[in-house]
Amino acid sequence: MKKYSEQDQKSLVSWAADCAQRVLPFLEKAYPLDGAGRARLSKPAGHGVRTGVFKMADIRGASLAAHAAARVAKENNAACFAARAAGQGVATAHVPQHAYGAAYYALKAIGAADPANAEVMVAKELKWQTPTSP
Repeated sequence: MKKYSEQDQKSLVSWAADCAQRVLPFLEKAYPLDGAGRARLSKPAGHGVRTGVFKMADIRGASLAAHAAARVAKENNAACFAARAAGQGVATAHVPQHAYGAAYYALKAIGAADPANAEVMVAKELKWQTPTSP
């Protein structure tokens, strides 16, 4: 198994959080989050995880809250996948490979949000997720 450097892990955490944040509106639209719910899902993935200053209990709590939200949203695929993206994104602080789960679920959320245009929208998001360097 590959050992990630601290900088690699911070980069993956930031990328995973960005992937999840891009689709979180699907969850919020279907299941509006109160201030506490929004903070629980986004605060650890935002500031603490990106800076490397966080409590693992906060990360675990945020990830579990996101996956609980996904179970509640199971009737709305876009919302469910957005919640899963958030859960995977937050968990990247603990296990770097979770970043790929955040990206994957973000793609699924985008496809589910607009099935008629899924192929085009998913391709556009995938291009954003995997930019090429100049």
